Amino acid sequence: MGVPGRFAVVLGEHNLERKGNEYLRHIQLIITHPRWNPLVLEDGNDIALLRMAQPAYATTDVQIAALPTLNEILPNGYPCYITGWGLTQPFGLPSPTLQEALLSVVDHATCTSPYWWSYMVTENMVCAGGDGVMAGCQGDSGGPLNCQNDAGLWVIHGIVSFGPIYCVMDKKPTVFTRVSAYTDWVYQTMEQNGGT
Repeated sequence: MGVPGRFAVVLGEHNLERKGNEYLRHIQLIITHPRWNPLVLEDGNDIALLRMAQPAYATTDVQIAALPTLNEILPNGYPCYITGWGLTQPFGLPSPTLQEALLSVVDHATCTSPYWWSYMVTENMVCAGGDGVMAGCQGDSGGPLNCQNDAGLWVIHGIVSFGPIYCVMDKKPTVFTRVSAYTDWVYQTMEQNGGT
């Protein structure tokens, strides 16, 4: 569990150089997954929950995304968006504006095959990208992989965990914690800690 009061989230931020409609929420509690091991990425469990001191609310710049159903698996090629503040090119400078990239999901069999990520990707992860054109990069860790379902609802299917050092590499997609593997843990943890 993290130290309360040390961190905050800014909702609705799009440009770090200009004031907009963003608003701040202090973090009251940070709960990392009990089996998270920061020294061994391939163990997975790279997920944490933040409880804000005040509730968040939707605005024109802040929208609500849903959690996936337990163990939901997206098909190969499913279109999703990664967003983040990371580098826009390997070893470059971070962008002051929030970046977005369309990535296609790579099925588990492909992502764990030789010349891809092999043993480093577990069943609790999802891969997206790997086309050598678009990818997450340093600084995107912890950001979402949002995918729109058939009903038009945005669902958080992934949380950026790791990727190749050069960011954009053929057959080395961005690797995300697969949120649907942790849906029960999220709800149980929220209930145990007074969240809704």
